[in-house]
Amino acid sequence: MLSIVATPIGNLGDMSPRGVDALRAADVIACEDTRRTRILLSRFQAPAPAVFLSYREGNEERVGERLLEFLRAGKKVALCSDSGCPGISDPGYRLVRLAVARGEPLEVIPGPSAVHVALLLSGLPTSSYTFKGYPPRKPGPRRRFLEEEKEAAHTLVLFESPFRVENTLQAAFAVLGDRPAAVCVELTKKFERVSRGLLSALTAEYAGARIKGEVTIVIAGNKPKLIPAHLDETV
Repeated sequence: MLSIVATPIGNLGDMSPRGVDALRAADVIACEDTRRTRILLSRFQAPAPAVFLSYREGNEERVGERLLEFLRAGKKVALCSDSGCPGISDPGYRLVRLAVARGEPLEVIPGPSAVHVALLLSGLPTSSYTFKGYPPRKPGPRRRFLEEEKEAAHTLVLFESPFRVENTLQAAFAVLGDRPAAVCVELTKKFERVSRGLLSALTAEYAGARIKGEVTIVIAGNKPKLIPAHLDETV
């Protein structure tokens, strides 16, 4: 059995009992950073498995085949990322595809997700949304990435590096116009911060800002009626 185990995005209290049980029962754990996962195991008094592998961008093909060998041998394999649900904007989905293609049984143990936490905190519509991961780093591809969503009515959710928030907000303002949005930093952690407002105001707020931690950006879809005056708050 392959268990896809969601882990906390910040607050360790969000780790589910079912996720802890899966990690304790695993013969093999595959994760982004074995050091960080060892800390998580220690926090929940879960023993380290007999086999501990780093599964990340760049080695996913080689390690994925090895993990399938363990599954074929009847071993319990758990896959987790440094935070959140593996497979969401990380190479974990490739292992899931391999397991499905080879007929291996799998289960998903849900848990914290920066996508859903940010979406709910933004105050923007949740009935229809698109998550697009990280925008391209270069200006041209980033602009085209945003232009794909220009006419869409759904809410847009993005991850971004703390070093590129200003550039992405500027590009979103230029391409999408002055829409309501939210910038969510360090979700579920002690210094969680959510800035809500129009893209013009958020672009000004984050101009030259030094940000520490993970960032999720939420932007309203193409619905002009969603521009109420009270959304320019910061909490």
